[in-house]
Amino acid sequence: MGWLALAAIGAVVFGLLWLLGLPRSLWSFAGAALMLGAAGYALQARPDLPGAPVEAARKVQADEPMLRDLRSAMFGRFTYIDGYFFAADALMRGGDPGKAAKLMLGGVRASPQDAALWTWLGVTLAEADGRTVSPAAGIAFRRAVALAPQHPGPRFFYGLAHVRAGEFAAARGYWAAALELAPERASYRRDIALRLALLDRFLALQAQEPAQPAPAN
Repeated sequence: MGWLALAAIGAVVFGLLWLLGLPRSLWSFAGAALMLGAAGYALQARPDLPGAPVEAARKVQADEPMLRDLRSAMFGRFTYIDGYFFAADALMRGGDPGKAAKLMLGGVRASPQDAALWTWLGVTLAEADGRTVSPAAGIAFRRAVALAPQHPGPRFFYGLAHVRAGEFAAARGYWAAALELAPERASYRRDIALRLALLDRFLALQAQEPAQPAPAN
């Protein structure tokens, strides 16, 4: 097929030269270029090799402005960590959570006592690991909780990672703790309460589903 394609290209090139009325002196240059290409193909081509699947394009993620607003409300705006957050957001929207996690890892190395950076490292690691609460993500979230035990943010996003992983029962304890820690007048308290109520409703409906019968032997 490679040789047939090369012959077809040659026919098209010489046909264009003829149609454009270019002088015959230029035809030799075209012929030389084609011969050079044929020689390179003969030396380096491997048409006998089996085809290899092409890596799928990165899956672009939907923008989540409400989640960003909630993060800003919890951890504050216009601080030095915004640069890490915004860059990580852009990488995740572009479908590259692995690079976002590496970026946040650089952030926690620069500021190892910042619970917000550890929290978002956990979020990006969970995304990079296929929306699972992987051991690495769990370590990051637990470090954030240890650094800010009275802050609702680490627990809320830890719970969110469990929700995205489909581990709804595991998420409830984190969201309940986040609601308890949220100040009464905090703008985000209602958001946490609403999500916890919806989660409780879902868990109640899930509990009402009839158990699947055991398969017969």
